[in-house]
Amino acid sequence: MSNADTVRAIYAAFGRGDIPAILEVLAEDIDWEFAHSPDLGVPYLIPRRGRNAVLGFFQAVADNLELRRFEVTDVVGDGPVVVALTRVEWKVKSTGAIIREEDEAHVWRFDARGKVARFRHGVDTHAHVRAFQGGGAATAR
Repeated sequence: MSNADTVRAIYAAFGRGDIPAILEVLAEDIDWEFAHSPDLGVPYLIPRRGRNAVLGFFQAVADNLELRRFEVTDVVGDGPVVVALTRVEWKVKSTGAIIREEDEAHVWRFDARGKVARFRHGVDTHAHVRAFQGGGAATAR
């Protein structure tokens, strides 16, 4: 399976709610959300290290967000870096704010064994912070 196929399989597993299938393709010491600061107040946009810590990401998403739309529009690359572009819409449970992202980038970096070694969401961080602070609808284009 190519790295791009692995990324597509990850999204298919996400759509089924099959988190174990996602964890299976991650390196044991994966660097998750490697470029985000831990103090933004957005519980799913914090750095995590290790496959088990990634479970915390999925739990934070489930605890804090209601998924309204998730569509992968493009998967680009097939080497050690694969980028997926998505359209997403979430409702923040605590504030009722809606987060919409058009072309939200997900960066997947693979190791030599074909495991995901690094991952990050390229999001409009300001929009996510505002939504968690009760700042109303946030749209990134």
